[in-house]
Amino acid sequence: MKIAFILFEQVTSLDFVGFYDGITRLKTMGFIEDLSWDLCAFSEQVNDDRGITYNVHNVRPDLSAYDLIFIPGGMGTRTLIHVPEFIDWIKTAKEVPYKVSVCTGSLLLGAAGFLEGKKATTHPSASALLSLYTEQIKNERIVRDGNIITGGGVATSVDLGLYICELFAGKEAVMRIQKQMDYPYYSVGVVTP
Repeated sequence: MKIAFILFEQVTSLDFVGFYDGITRLKTMGFIEDLSWDLCAFSEQVNDDRGITYNVHNVRPDLSAYDLIFIPGGMGTRTLIHVPEFIDWIKTAKEVPYKVSVCTGSLLLGAAGFLEGKKATTHPSASALLSLYTEQIKNERIVRDGNIITGGGVATSVDLGLYICELFAGKEAVMRIQKQMDYPYYSVGVVTP
C-alpha cells in the first residue's frame, strides 16, 4: 500500500502530522509491512501557516500511482481551490482507491470533483465553502462515503488516522497504536451512507 501525503503552502501542520503519526505506525509497528509513503507537493519546499518548512522530494507526481491520498487543511486551501494547475494535479487521483482529507482539505477534494453526490465534513467554519461542492455536509468528526473519508477540524486528524489504521489493520492493531501514542481519546462516531 502506497500513500501520498499532499502538502501545500499555508498547510496546518497538526492536520498533517496528527494523521501521519498514526497511519505510518502501521509500518513501523509491523502491521502492514509493504506500507510506503511520499510527501507530495507542487514545489520542493512548503511552508506551513506557522513557520515550519517541509522539504518535499515528490514534486507533482502522478497521484494515480497511489492507493491512498491524504489532504490536510489550512488557510492555503482557500486559495488553491481557485488554482486550476493545482486542482488538475489533484484530479490525477481520480482512480485512487481511498481519498482522505481532514479540515479544509475537503475543499480540495471538492474542487477536484470528488465530492459530487457524496457526504462530507470539514472544519465547522468552512461549511459554507464546502457547500459549493456537496449538498450533503455532515457536522460530524469523521464521514465516510464509499472511498471518500473526510474529517472535521484540526485535531480530528489524530482520530482520523486511527480510524484508517482500524480500517486497514483491525481493532487490535489500532488499540496497540493508540497505546503506543499514549492517546486515550480515540472514539469514532463515523457517518456512512
